[in-house]
Amino acid sequence: MAEPLIELKGISKSFGDALVLDEVDLTIYQGEALAIIGPSGTGKSTILRIISGLLAPDAGEIYIKGERRRGLVEDAEDPIGIGMVFQQAALFDSLTVEENVGFLLFQHSKLPRRVIRSLVNQKLEMVGLPRIGDRYPSQLSGGMRKRVSFARAIMSNPENPKDTPEVLLYDEPTAGLDPVASTVIEDLIRQLQCNEGGCTSYVIVTHQDSTIRRTADRIVFLYRGKVQWSGSLSEIDTTDNALIRQFFSGSVEGPIQVAG
Repeated sequence: MAEPLIELKGISKSFGDALVLDEVDLTIYQGEALAIIGPSGTGKSTILRIISGLLAPDAGEIYIKGERRRGLVEDAEDPIGIGMVFQQAALFDSLTVEENVGFLLFQHSKLPRRVIRSLVNQKLEMVGLPRIGDRYPSQLSGGMRKRVSFARAIMSNPENPKDTPEVLLYDEPTAGLDPVASTVIEDLIRQLQCNEGGCTSYVIVTHQDSTIRRTADRIVFLYRGKVQWSGSLSEIDTTDNALIRQFFSGSVEGPIQVAG
């Protein structure tokens, strides 16, 4: 069995009267590609934010490489780097691509600008966007902005190797993209898992059937705040689980209640 990188134990989270996560247990292993799927509003993005340390759970424990995390990401340093790619890319419109990708190094390192520029160019090459460091986000297509956000997420800091992301979290990385652009992003996610300088483990939240099938090895299905099913990619077409069968068929008939 691969080494557990991240463990969630009994994680609960509410927003007002809405219980979004209800005593969720989840383990992320070294080297795996995990997809968290389920209907909208079931807490998938909330789990990513809790894993990343951007959001605190109401109850439960989080372990990063066996060490219990206390507080949020700014309260203590995790034993591994965890990068996050947000659904809307979340680039700074007033900064160039170079300044966006190298943002943490510009802000939190003493590296010379020429060194940061070289590191930025390496990451841009990895995501297939060489020589665009001087452009602004408004000059890029939606798919290009996504790839720039990937480059930023995998940026490493040679002054502090612990800052190098070992796990990447993708929140709906192909949302709003056409099928061809989605395929480019899906291929890139797999390439970054294999390439030196990328991340060997990742968790992806997605609704898109092609993205699930092309990027995931293991799948967790979240519904009504709980993990209702987990299995390998090959099992989604053979399982008798009614939730999975309804989700992938797109049927309005079944245990998943259709809003509205």
